[in-house]
Parts: sequence; C-alpha cells; structure tokens
Amino acid sequence: MWSDLPPLAALRAFTAFAQNKNLVAAGEALGVSHAAVSQQLRLLEQHLNLPLVDRSGRALALTPQGETLANATVMGFEKMAAVCRDLKGVVADRPLHVTTSPTFAASWLMPNLPDFRAQNPEIDILIDPTPSLKDPTLGGVDLAVRYGSGPWDGLENTLWMPSAVVVVGSPTLLKGCENPSPEDMRALPWLEELGHTEGSDWLRNHGVHKEITGGKVQVPGNLLLQGALDGQGLAVTVDVFVSAEVAAGRLVVVSKQSRSGTGYHLVTLPGVHRPPLRKFLAWLKRRHLAN
Repeated sequence: MWSDLPPLAALRAFTAFAQNKNLVAAGEALGVSHAAVSQQLRLLEQHLNLPLVDRSGRALALTPQGETLANATVMGFEKMAAVCRDLKGVVADRPLHVTTSPTFAASWLMPNLPDFRAQNPEIDILIDPTPSLKDPTLGGVDLAVRYGSGPWDGLENTLWMPSAVVVVGSPTLLKGCENPSPEDMRALPWLEELGHTEGSDWLRNHGVHKEITGGKVQVPGNLLLQGALDGQGLAVTVDVFVSAEVAAGRLVVVSKQSRSGTGYHLVTLPGVHRPPLRKFLAWLKRRHLAN
C-alpha cells in the first residue's frame, strides 16, 4: 500500500490546487509560493506518469485523471482533518451525540441519564431518538445504541445488553386467553412502534404483520408501553423494559424469543474515541452491571 502512494507534500499541494483552482490561492492556503505548488504538481505527475493538470488554456484546469485523483484526496484530507480536530479537542464543545430508538430512550436511557449527568456535568449531550437507523459519522453521531445481532459494515459494535424480544399484553386484553395460540394472537389488536425498531423487526421476521386480523395501530415509541398497559393491544418490546410491569402483574408475556448475541449493541466509528464518548461508554457498561 505505502509503495503506491506519492510523496505526501505533492498530494497536499495537489489537493490545495484542486480546491482553489488557482496556483496563487493554493500557495496562500499552504503558506508557500505558487512556484512551489507548481513544482509539487509536476513531481506528482512524474511520479504517477499521468497528466493531472491541463496547461493548454489561459487558466490551469484538472484533466479527467486529475479530477479522479482530486475526488479521493480532498475527501481523504478532510477526514484526516476532522479526526485531528476531534483528537486535539477543538470540537470538545460539540455535544455528545447519541442516537437510539424512541423505546430505548424512553424506557432505559432517560431514567438512567441523571446518574451520568451527576458524574459528568461538563459534558453536554444530544439524545436523538429516531425510528430510522443513523450511523455514527465524523463530526456527527458519536454513538448508536442499536438492537440486533450485528455486525454493521464499517462500524465497530460491542454487545452491551443481551435482551430477549417479548410479546406482552394486559390481563384485561388477555382475559380468558392467557396462553393464546398463534391464531388467537393474530385475532387480537396489536400496537407497533413507528419505524425500524426492535418490535417492527420481530413482526416482519415472523410474518405476523401480514396476518393480523384484529387490527394494528402504529404509535411513537414513548406511547407503546402505555397503550399495552391500557389494554389497547399486544406489543412487541424487549424484556428489560417491561420486567417491572410483568412482575407486578400489569402485563403478561405471551411469547419470548432469545438468541445468542442478540441485544443492544454500542455502535461507533472505528478508531480512537473522543473523551466525552469514552466516558459515556464506560458509564453505560458500569450502569448496566449495576442494574
């Protein structure tokens, strides 16, 4: 790999020219003369044995080969700059951005978050509960707390909270049918959380969403549990969120599925994490063990 790379100084000068389209402006951006930039461009062309700059007109322009190389180098240097800013703490004031499902945010994260805030009052946090999957990105989402078995391509993931998927209903809804058959369950009303969630995955994987005859209501994640408690329908959720209600008899588990490696994963970008994220990940692991 390294033997294929031209000198870094030449790539840096080329990238500056590609961004500014002008030798003088590129030199000013790098703090060198325009002649030095021109020399580096010629060295790069010699190294690759390719014409990268069209010098036939009054103004210099990139050749098609130059455009192809510029697309890669500009992106590469921008990513390196973003990582360096994170490592140097230049973006330390940026809130810790955590994305997860609305159900997880309402049922576990928000009730436990005061403990982290008490220990780390200097860290601002952005909780982003969304029914659509968001990947961690440089300068954007720091952490995705995601249910499933993984892996997710291009991302690091650690199984943090193994959890089983359960179907629950209130005693009033299940009166006289506490051990429903699959046919009984399909005849009952159902509640489904909006979007790509723990429950929606279960319903689709089991084909239930196509066979329900008792009707289905889609609701935001923060309303799912209350609807189930009120007897409005069966709900698919994760066992850790309803353990207290089941123990108290307010909900009944009618189906449970547990698979090795399935549960909540901590999903991040590969590489070094910025300090707020390192503290948050360590706290999540301690808090789960404490619960």
